[in-house]
Amino acid sequence: MELSEKTMNDVFRNRVNKYGNRLAIEKKMNGVWHGATWNEYYTRARAVGLGLWSLGVRKGNTVSILSENRLEWLYTDMGSLGIGVCVIPVYPALASEDVEYIVNNSESKIIVPENKHQLKKVLEIVDKCPSLEKIIVMEEKDAADHPKIMSFKDLMGLGERKYTEEPSLFEKLSQEVTVDELATIVYTSGTTGLPKGAMITHGNIFWVVQSLDAIQPHFASDKDCTVPFLPLSHVFERIAGHFYGMYCGITSSYAESIDTLLVDFEEKRPTMILAVPRVCEKVYQKIMAQVKEQSPFKQKIFAWGQKVGNRISELREKHKRIPLLLKLKYKIAYAAIFKKLQDKLGGRVTWMTASGAPTGEEIIRFFNAAGITVIQGYGMTETTAPVTMQSLADYRIGTTGKPIPGQDIKIANDGEILIKGGNVIKGYWKLPNETRESFTPDGYFMSGDIGMFDDEGNLLITDRKKDLIITSGGKNVAPQKIENMFKSDPLFTQFIVIGEKKKYLTGLCNINSEEAARLAKLEGIPIKNSTELLENPKFLDIVQKHVDERNSHLGAYEKINYIRIVESEFSQEGGELTPSLKVKRKVVQQKHKNLIDQMYGKEAVDELYEKK
Repeated sequence: MELSEKTMNDVFRNRVNKYGNRLAIEKKMNGVWHGATWNEYYTRARAVGLGLWSLGVRKGNTVSILSENRLEWLYTDMGSLGIGVCVIPVYPALASEDVEYIVNNSESKIIVPENKHQLKKVLEIVDKCPSLEKIIVMEEKDAADHPKIMSFKDLMGLGERKYTEEPSLFEKLSQEVTVDELATIVYTSGTTGLPKGAMITHGNIFWVVQSLDAIQPHFASDKDCTVPFLPLSHVFERIAGHFYGMYCGITSSYAESIDTLLVDFEEKRPTMILAVPRVCEKVYQKIMAQVKEQSPFKQKIFAWGQKVGNRISELREKHKRIPLLLKLKYKIAYAAIFKKLQDKLGGRVTWMTASGAPTGEEIIRFFNAAGITVIQGYGMTETTAPVTMQSLADYRIGTTGKPIPGQDIKIANDGEILIKGGNVIKGYWKLPNETRESFTPDGYFMSGDIGMFDDEGNLLITDRKKDLIITSGGKNVAPQKIENMFKSDPLFTQFIVIGEKKKYLTGLCNINSEEAARLAKLEGIPIKNSTELLENPKFLDIVQKHVDERNSHLGAYEKINYIRIVESEFSQEGGELTPSLKVKRKVVQQKHKNLIDQMYGKEAVDELYEKK
């Protein structure tokens, strides 16, 4: 860190001066990589900032970005921050009425949609958004004939002309931005009610970046590169990826899409990956499904290699010496099994994150055995992303690591995690009552999560306070533990535990179609289509055997008594998943109330008692 750095504006300017013509960012579009050097990055961000200034946008005003990850997103972000404007990231998957609420609530003067699809949403609401003065369309060909519409190219043209007139204006405005001013308002994805706008200051962001940099050894350096694919609209990618990446001087090559991810990894060969648990789970499930297609001999080899890998992972975690014989066995196991995982990710990955929710231990150890340390952490929008992080030197599976430097955490009497630090938000935009209710009298933010510290000071997340299931018998059940156990089975892609105020637990699940087809083939069950298979009694017997196997590892009150299969996979488009791929429990339960009722109907209850 340079002494002159107080905000990301300072960091941006200094990194440009340091790295100049080195590649800073790139994005794959329609199969082609488009990039910008640090100098080009700054020049284009400056053009956007001064273009907004020319349109009358001033310090304290708000600008909304409605787009998937692309270079224009980054130019708009850094250009807006550079003139003291507050940026409002809007998830592109949101419906027009949700966009309307965010634009009106934030009083955005400008919105920047990416293309005609997102523009259509804006045009549906523009007459209902009195603060909205201009619509800047990123893709020039999609800029329709409308008095409020202009193209991104024209915006940059305005900025370039302003720079010619006043060459020092952008730098002057950038340096005037203070740590206490709002940098962004991030709207939380609530499952009920309207979203709340978390007010994040320039100081919050810089505090987090400095704290991450203080963890030793460093997570990243200017020799690293990454292939981001999580949305920039999400606080985790924007803070831990975009801003911390800028701070370290890494090169960020934004993936074209989730569908092209493995190809993009192969092309750019990242050294680190920011991911969420669902991504790790899907990769693991795919590999396990492929293993089960192999001959019994190869399956035995895999099981042996996995056992060796797990032992290696355990010894590394405890910083213990690895016996020579085990080293030799691991060398064989790595070549036969784990190298394939590395190769799929480009061959150079040293670590990846799985933050946002608990990840099964066997999944973590599998990645670790491949030489990829899975870093878990804990944080939320209201804490500007990270609160705790595992470090590469102090690593304990099953925890979220120790508090990041400067973080003050304590556990309330009811187990709730309370947080204080320079990363904690000022409050919720225009919601003074909600802000007041979210803090303790002595200034700690009430996370809503249940947790505890282990003997070494690592934080363990038990569950969400609101997600904790209390059965009618008074048993407290942490659903995520059970759900992770089921999701480690390749047959289940998603699993949601139900049971609040009920006598017993049940589950809603998605089935892995490839694994289902494989199991059906083994049992000689004819397959015409997925719907028919999921209704086949013989296949349902197979599913039940998998449930029984998982239940054998659970306590009596934790067992799943009944399940119902949801054929359509939980998704963002369906409203069941957040942009970071976490399940919205209440949404799932509301959408599938009929299935839940079946599991708790009189017939089910009678059957339960017959079992007993």
